[in-house]
Amino acid sequence: GGQSGSEAKAGSGTGGKTGGAGKQAGGSHATGGGKAAAGTERCHTSGLTAVFATGEDAVPDPDTDGPTTTSIVLTNKSNRSCKIGGFAGIDLKPDAGGPGWSLTRSSAQHSSLTLAPGESTDFTLNLGMAKENAEDSWLPRTVTVTPPNETTSLTLKWPWGPLVDQRGATHPATFVNPIG
Repeated sequence: GGQSGSEAKAGSGTGGKTGGAGKQAGGSHATGGGKAAAGTERCHTSGLTAVFATGEDAVPDPDTDGPTTTSIVLTNKSNRSCKIGGFAGIDLKPDAGGPGWSLTRSSAQHSSLTLAPGESTDFTLNLGMAKENAEDSWLPRTVTVTPPNETTSLTLKWPWGPLVDQRGATHPATFVNPIG
């Protein structure tokens, strides 16, 4: 997100009050200044798509010892701008329908951002990857992604290898970072 919040508010006092047409033109220029886009609703699950980023930089290194990251990209597929920020709920589910793993949230600060139609944002998951066949490994099969403040989820297939099973840990190596 850009830091142009203060400049964006300066010229936004006129607009919307002239003429009695009722339909507000614009919308494409209404990103930027925090409260200026007061009419922007939050992003709803129904208007978003989620995919794992699979570019070369985004793929976790399976040979890593210790933490690595992967990113989930959320795209606004609706035809209106929406605001998003904060933490998505991430639940990892195993094969046989055993207990899942709701990932802990990091303590990172976040703000919110506006996604125009077709725009994307992403957030990272820190992963504690396990060695193949390690005793403490746990392989998720699916990931449910619940966008911030929503109750409906999007389900993705887990594309990577096993994680170190730290479902009971106080500070697991696998956790969610915020959007924004």
